[in-house]
Amino acid sequence: MQILTHSAYAGPAEGDTSVLVLANDANALEANLDGITQVDLHFPNFTDGRAFSQAYLLRRRRGFSGDIRATGDVLIDQLVQMERTGFSSAVLRADVDAADAQRQFERFGGYYQADAVHTKPHFAEEQA
Repeated sequence: MQILTHSAYAGPAEGDTSVLVLANDANALEANLDGITQVDLHFPNFTDGRAFSQAYLLRRRRGFSGDIRATGDVLIDQLVQMERTGFSSAVLRADVDAADAQRQFERFGGYYQADAVHTKPHFAEEQA
């Protein structure tokens, strides 16, 4: 997962039609993805998990292969789950250290369950 600092990402450039900013209450299954290379999903606060569902639907049900970016109240505790549900990049809050965020991924070497990125469980991938 690509980690961006708050100061490094100010949102999509004005007029950039390749970036879709999807509202939290929007149905990800109905979004028009023609010509879209990046979807920004916003976390208004860390307790609002609708963007997790949207990312999963975009990856698994819609087959979107572009960048799915987490913005808003992004906590480092949620980064690993974000990646597992389909996010490929995250914009950290201004008060979060990028090095601390990267260490989250070093703590977990693998998972037994399938997810949005690895569609087969761990035991099935080893047999293949």
